[in-house]
Amino acid sequence: MGKYYIDDRYNDLLNLVQDKMSYAAHDFDHVLRVYQLAMFLAEDEESVDRDVLIPAVLLHDIARRLEDEDPTGKTDHALVGAVMVGKILQELGYDEQLISKIKDCIASHRFRSGSPPSSPEAKILYDADKLDVIGAVGIARSYMLGGRHGERMYLDIPLAEYMAKNVGENGRIKDVAQHAANLEFELKLKHIPDKLFTAKAKALAKQRLDFMYSFFEVLKQEIDGQR
Repeated sequence: MGKYYIDDRYNDLLNLVQDKMSYAAHDFDHVLRVYQLAMFLAEDEESVDRDVLIPAVLLHDIARRLEDEDPTGKTDHALVGAVMVGKILQELGYDEQLISKIKDCIASHRFRSGSPPSSPEAKILYDADKLDVIGAVGIARSYMLGGRHGERMYLDIPLAEYMAKNVGENGRIKDVAQHAANLEFELKLKHIPDKLFTAKAKALAKQRLDFMYSFFEVLKQEIDGQR
């Protein structure tokens, strides 16, 4: 995958995003990685409007900080972000029809979203965003978040038992200090390929998951003193 450069006409959006991004796993670097992945996926998809896709990618997590800082867990950054983006793009003079398509991409990019992506651009954003949580980057992100929340390095507990104790009805973790990256992998990350839309993303996801399986297998062996 080559390097894809961002056109200078998006500098206003880039500056805005840098100022509003969250921390650690959802920082500005995440946006840049998703952009690279989205451009890579778009190469093999038909009828992709990059005037929709690129702003949607750059702005997709603009409300993530609001969700991360909401102790009630009720804020959905995808839905809130779509509203924020509509106002931002209006102020920048974007066409209303274009704004509507960009908002739709952002509103449907979340993993637990009740409205799955339907347009080519929305599907690409969704897939690119999900690819960034698996593989080596996904492991690094998990431990960045884990360190922030005081999570364990590894927890050896049956998944059903863990879910009964520490996973709420909405899929949120009740006590993050009793969570671990290997459990996040079992609960959510290893199922990501089944939820992707583009063939290219599914193939890349398989490669990244193979690496994660190997990593957690070796990690357990080392923790058990076997290596």
